[in-house]
Amino acid sequence: MQITVEKDLSGIEGLCRITPAVHGDARGYFMETYSQRDMEEAGIRITFVQDNQSMSVKGVLRGLHFQKQYPQTKLVRVIKGAVFDVAVDLRTGSNTYGKWHGELLTEENKKQFLIPRGFAHGFLVLSDIAEFCYKCDDFYHPNDEGGIAWNDPAIGIEWPGLQGIYQGSASAEGYTVYGTPLKLSDKDQAWPGIRDYS
Repeated sequence: MQITVEKDLSGIEGLCRITPAVHGDARGYFMETYSQRDMEEAGIRITFVQDNQSMSVKGVLRGLHFQKQYPQTKLVRVIKGAVFDVAVDLRTGSNTYGKWHGELLTEENKKQFLIPRGFAHGFLVLSDIAEFCYKCDDFYHPNDEGGIAWNDPAIGIEWPGLQGIYQGSASAEGYTVYGTPLKLSDKDQAWPGIRDYS
């Protein structure tokens, strides 16, 4: 196999860290970014139907998002820069409901993070810019998006480099990331906490 798979990260069933084999020499490097055969040999059987890519600047936080009626499994990675990527378990009846796990994804470490259906997802950009790619196993439905507050103390995500005081909402006001003002969309500053969601 061309990948190494670590499963059930932080004790959360289904979350996987995937590290591809990188073949490099003085000219540069080559790697397989996705192989259905390798994934199936690792016990992961998913049919992906859509690839997405975004670019964000330092201090941008996107999330925490999920699809309500059409949930998606995501396989995420960074091709430029660095992000701290987070998944929060929202699966009804899960023993780890409300628990989170974060992964540092960078262009250097080339790690991938597999997030099954039933999780909220978000990421914080730590580099000057970051280009973020992900595969999904269902198409995006624009009227189906839900979210929870990125800074909800009931979840307690430890975002690296974040400074600021929780003011009772998802507002970015007063927060910085390694000295850069935190940047969120208006929509991401309005999501409720996990207790309001559940």
